[in-house]
Amino acid sequence: MLSRSEKTVLRTFRQYLVTPDRMLCFFGPNLEKHKAALQQLTEKDYLVKEHFKGAYSLTHAGFRAMKTCDKEPSGSKA
Repeated sequence: MLSRSEKTVLRTFRQYLVTPDRMLCFFGPNLEKHKAALQQLTEKDYLVKEHFKGAYSLTHAGFRAMKTCDKEPSGSKA
């Protein structure tokens, strides 16, 4: 089961239509805000940390999780 913060990160990948093996860069305050969730998703093998600072790629398992991740209810904060 994914935490709320992990789902928020996966929704970010979905927002940008990221597919497996494609890189998405988090930077500035957004990187700091999601740092723990990015690390947790990497440990679960849903993301791969790339060499470029703040860059992550979805694995195939992460892509499946992203597609099934529930959408944020309107008016709710992540």
